[in-house]
Amino acid sequence: MKLLLAMLFFLPAGAALAESFIAGSVIVLDGDTVLVWRETGGRPQKVRLADIDAPEKDQDFGDASKRSLMEMLSGLQVRVDPVAVDVYGRLVARLYTDGGSVNEELIRRGMAWEYSLQHRNREYLRLQDDARQARRGLWAQRDPMAPSQWRKIHPAVPHEPPQPDYRCGSKRHCGQIVTCDEAHYHLTRCGVKALDPDGDGLPCDALCAAR
Repeated sequence: MKLLLAMLFFLPAGAALAESFIAGSVIVLDGDTVLVWRETGGRPQKVRLADIDAPEKDQDFGDASKRSLMEMLSGLQVRVDPVAVDVYGRLVARLYTDGGSVNEELIRRGMAWEYSLQHRNREYLRLQDDARQARRGLWAQRDPMAPSQWRKIHPAVPHEPPQPDYRCGSKRHCGQIVTCDEAHYHLTRCGVKALDPDGDGLPCDALCAAR
């Protein structure tokens, strides 16, 4: 439970969390995480489904959970109701289609565990008990392991974050650039014109325009 508390940054009283919005395009990353687009051509936003925890990709039923979520969202518009932002900058949200709550349906199918704060979501607990009794999805296993426990046994290997490199000749396109300052250096000092294809003086628009 300490892990869950650490993952969520709830905004202070009076602060406005983003309002609900319709996502016209969705890509499923795993059983409880998706990429959504608010508008065509816009930037995608990563969304973690609230109050549930799906099996990890390398865990039993990880692939099945992802496929189940893909089936639910395929070709549909999705309403995103944000409830928090986690330490990774992801929206934590509830998703809805014309068929109802996506988060609830994953639990109903036995494709995710209830994972609400202090297990206060009684409806999700009820759906989980029903799925367990019916031995649906992951509950068909003799002794299914909660993803939170699985992660303790299989900790992720930390990756060294990429670092800026100010040596001329080391970077030739925006995909290699880490910071906007680095982009400006390679454009102005090293003459890498490929970083500013439109010639407006702003290198690597996707990286520097947000500054």
